[in-house]
Amino acid sequence: MTRSRLIVVVVLVAAIAAFFAFDLGQYFSLEFLKSRQAQFDTWYRSNPMLTIAAFFAVYVAVTGLSLPGATVMTLAAGALFGLLTGTIVVSFASSIGATLAFLASRFLFRDGVQRRFGDKLKAIDAGVAKEGAFYLFTLRLVPAFPFFVINLAMGLTTIRTWTFYWVSQVGMLAGTIVYVNAGTQLARLESLRGILSPALVGSFVALGLLPLVAKKVVDAIAARKVYANWKMPARFDRNMVVIGAGSAGLVSAYIAAAVKAKVTLIEKHRMGGDCLNFGCVPSKALIRSAKLLSHVKRSKEFGIRNASADFDFAEVMERVQRVIAEIEPHDSVERYTGLGVECIVGTAKITTPWSVDVTTAEGKQTLTTRNIVIAAGGRPFVPPIPGIEEVGYVTSDTLWEMRVLPPRLLVLGGGPIGCELAQCFARFGSKVTQVEMLPRLMIREDPEVSEMVMERFRVEGIDVLVHHKAQRFAVENGEKVLYAETDGREVRLAFDVMLCAVGRVANTTGYGLEELGIPTTKARTVEVNEFLATKYPNIYACGDVAGPYQFTHTAAHTAWYAAVNSLFGRFKRYRADFSVIPWCTFTEPEVARVGLNETEAMEKGVAYEVTTYGIDDLDRAIADSEAHGVVKVLTVPGKDRILGVTIVGEHAGDVIAEFVTAMKYRIGLNKILGTIHIYPTLTEANKYAAGNWKKAHAPAAALRWLERYHGWMRG
Repeated sequence: MTRSRLIVVVVLVAAIAAFFAFDLGQYFSLEFLKSRQAQFDTWYRSNPMLTIAAFFAVYVAVTGLSLPGATVMTLAAGALFGLLTGTIVVSFASSIGATLAFLASRFLFRDGVQRRFGDKLKAIDAGVAKEGAFYLFTLRLVPAFPFFVINLAMGLTTIRTWTFYWVSQVGMLAGTIVYVNAGTQLARLESLRGILSPALVGSFVALGLLPLVAKKVVDAIAARKVYANWKMPARFDRNMVVIGAGSAGLVSAYIAAAVKAKVTLIEKHRMGGDCLNFGCVPSKALIRSAKLLSHVKRSKEFGIRNASADFDFAEVMERVQRVIAEIEPHDSVERYTGLGVECIVGTAKITTPWSVDVTTAEGKQTLTTRNIVIAAGGRPFVPPIPGIEEVGYVTSDTLWEMRVLPPRLLVLGGGPIGCELAQCFARFGSKVTQVEMLPRLMIREDPEVSEMVMERFRVEGIDVLVHHKAQRFAVENGEKVLYAETDGREVRLAFDVMLCAVGRVANTTGYGLEELGIPTTKARTVEVNEFLATKYPNIYACGDVAGPYQFTHTAAHTAWYAAVNSLFGRFKRYRADFSVIPWCTFTEPEVARVGLNETEAMEKGVAYEVTTYGIDDLDRAIADSEAHGVVKVLTVPGKDRILGVTIVGEHAGDVIAEFVTAMKYRIGLNKILGTIHIYPTLTEANKYAAGNWKKAHAPAAALRWLERYHGWMRG
């Protein structure tokens, strides 16, 4: 710390210490104000300018030092000086004091805080960079945090000092007027019964309504700004148009129809979206067939001397299509039409904030709508690796057209999709090579979890190549090859079919976002606020196209917020809740998670304790010959509150549901331990994990006394 900073710190600490050491806070209370009101009035009448100057200086000092008392002083200004003079004094004093606190924070802390906590300030910095003065204005007008917190936090950003000052002056003016006016009424109180005077009650009602009214004003200003170049129709054909009939779009349309809104659902390809046609449903059908084959190969473990299975890969893939066909009616045009949703098969394009053009086989039509919900989903990402188009590839969208099992399959990517499909094809008999540039598969999970999966893959014959970065593809003498780099050397990998499974990207082009200027994020999703609204308050986005999670169940979850907020947002809006999001990778063993894992807790600096239970000790797992895996629970140190759970093992995606409920409704491990679980089941693992936590937190001193008591009882 420099000498100048040290001097400033010493002065500030001394001033704040004196405030509390000499109990100066007693002079900033309503009781003290009322008790000395007559004396203050006498001072003011005898020397008004000196009284105002002294009051002004004290107010600046209190605000600049971020001390408690500014609210009472604002009321005092109304009581002493009246509405007009009081408002002028407080407006300038509060703004100057806030700016001094802002400058002190910037001078003392910004460099160090930015170095250590820059990631935690990204939200504020992003708001300042994007909206600047307007962002600060909204914080002043509708304070999400106390004003002194805003002063200090803004000092850590890059906003200009002059901008901070004048925006603070304007933004705090409305609140200042309301508080000063309340103070003028307090000055007229002769007894406690005067508290019920209409004028005073009206002042406090205004105080309560100010944040609500101010929020409406801010929203109106923001809406006027984004709609400035568009003309709203006089009337609308529909209440909602939904673009995309995947999980998010179907749920949005269903909710709208359920509350009797007129809603149109537009899908250019197939109802049900990726989950039904290319993702969850077909992959789980394929996994089930592959698992049956794996059990046949393991027949001796189940006491079966010999077992074999004769299969044709084409018939397996036809079964996958039959499963899709059996589920299709759940997401069909006929079903949703019956629910009250108008379904259109065609290509949608948003042309204004209130109109969507739809191109169908019959031609083009324009739909006007009060609200639009974007649920356009995502698609597999194909990296621009040299030669990739020459060798060809399949993705999780296109592999379902395959009817011939590839002798050699190269899986590019070590995420959930790549891992699930790599294990499937290995069990069908393909020689599978899985290439991942990162140090391990399933990088979002804890290292030991990744190792459990990789070990199982190696046992099943999958050649797992981590730390291998794909450099180029080529066709050499009619053979497809990948050249990958690892440890500074080049490796040649030959294959017959390549499955590209390096991730998915949101569909954000081709339907009007660019023309309307709706921005996207660094993750290439549609940019939305906490209510899932885009820059246009009547256009929402949900599901994979908005993120931050790309799961079918989270798509349905976000669809509720998009639908309800778009239809009823003028009365009440709901912030999308991502606090408890579970997911599962359906490899064998399955890997299910909710909340934090140990890797994330360390990255975020969250204090935690770890409790584990090995499923190899579970009776049902032993009986099923699936005695492998672990339940890993993170809790708040010393408490049973759950921060996150990872389960590796048979049916982990089902077993974790109890912990999802516990986290959602803040049920601790003690309650899980006290819950009866059916014997023998896999869910008993949850109770045993809770039991291990209880043992680790047993009261040692109390147990020692109990041991002595029982010894005494034995004589």
